[in-house]
Amino acid sequence: MVSPFRNIIRGEVGELFRLGVPIVVGQLGIIIMSLADTMMVGWYGTKELGAAAFVNNLFNLVIIFAVGFSYGITPIVGALFGRKERSAIGGVLRNALCLNCMMSLVLMSVMGILYLNLHRLGQPVELIALMRPYFLVLLFSLPFTMIFNAFKQFAEGITDTKTPMYILLCGNMLNIVLNWMLIYGHGLPELGLLGAGVATLISRVMMVVIFALIFALRKGYLPFREGFLQSKINRQSLSELNRMGLPIALQMGMETSSFSLATIIVGWIGTSALAAHQIMNTVGQLGFMLYYGMAAAVAVRVSNFYGRGEVDNLRHSARSGFYIILVMAAFVSVGMLIFRESIGGLFTDNEEVIALVSAIVIPFVVYQVGDGLQCNYANALRGISDVKPLTLFAFIAYFVISLPAGYLFGIELDMGLVGVWLSFPLGLTTAGVLYYLRFRYRTRRLL
Repeated sequence: MVSPFRNIIRGEVGELFRLGVPIVVGQLGIIIMSLADTMMVGWYGTKELGAAAFVNNLFNLVIIFAVGFSYGITPIVGALFGRKERSAIGGVLRNALCLNCMMSLVLMSVMGILYLNLHRLGQPVELIALMRPYFLVLLFSLPFTMIFNAFKQFAEGITDTKTPMYILLCGNMLNIVLNWMLIYGHGLPELGLLGAGVATLISRVMMVVIFALIFALRKGYLPFREGFLQSKINRQSLSELNRMGLPIALQMGMETSSFSLATIIVGWIGTSALAAHQIMNTVGQLGFMLYYGMAAAVAVRVSNFYGRGEVDNLRHSARSGFYIILVMAAFVSVGMLIFRESIGGLFTDNEEVIALVSAIVIPFVVYQVGDGLQCNYANALRGISDVKPLTLFAFIAYFVISLPAGYLFGIELDMGLVGVWLSFPLGLTTAGVLYYLRFRYRTRRLL
């Protein structure tokens, strides 16, 4: 006889797969686009790859912050959806779009200051001229990224995870085609690294246009569209969205800082280390995107249960999500170990870079469980709207532990790139344990 608990777990696994697989597929599309970007730029030139490595890692920090900020939409929309308050959801989306546009202007200002000081960051002088135009194009694409994020989190909050997936896949395909045309000059001017940036900008604009048209025309969105048109921008809604989004953005921003700010340390080691770091960051996103895709489904399910007051079910949902992520982590780790000697060769023919990529696969594998743990329970906390502690926990894990350890191992102990990467498992695992303990504490209090 199968216990009721096992039935709940099995049913929840099925629901998480239904919601999570489209998100994961969309995330894989992002990975494929990132891989294609890096491969195409890498085969164009090693200097271009090094310049792309530095700029992309700086922008990854901003993009992840922007994504995290928009994640505050999901628990609000998910709880309303659980209570079947369709019209109110449209009002949330209207205010979310406004708030995301305002935040994009703030982020553009911060990155503009950084742009003016690129030459002060201790990077190889020969790369600065390549970095500047590429940096500017990515800067102008930020508002479109944040508008798309708002639409995406709205759709996922109402359990429509397929629409964002299809739009992401189409946008990524467009980006790859435009890369081929603009980097190498096939039918369009040969722009090299700048061409990769222009392709990214065009694809991000098109994804926003497509999502806006779908929202305006799809019949299934009619109740939300009516709420959108009838609502007004109001301080209370903006404040609630900011209260939810900012702690998540800071948490994810600090996490990404352990990788992106480590790029500055890697730049002190040398151009080859910087190129290898970029390659492994690109490939390493595979695990993170898979885990976060499934964890996003956990956030949706937990928020729906939270809106209905079903605490037992939301706990089971979080646990089931972590089981799925553990299986994903095992597959990712085995695949990376099998192909560790040939990964670098996909991006460059530089033997030193290829050897460095192979060396840092080991610390990458070590942190997979910790990465999965922190993804799952950060999103579970998001689902129950308990996001304020995330900022403190992330600060401890990434700024107190991970970044100082990267400098200590990589520079002071002269372990080079491998030393920098050995710091990542420390930060990610610490974060995962802290998030899990907080979720367990809060759900016990809810019970």
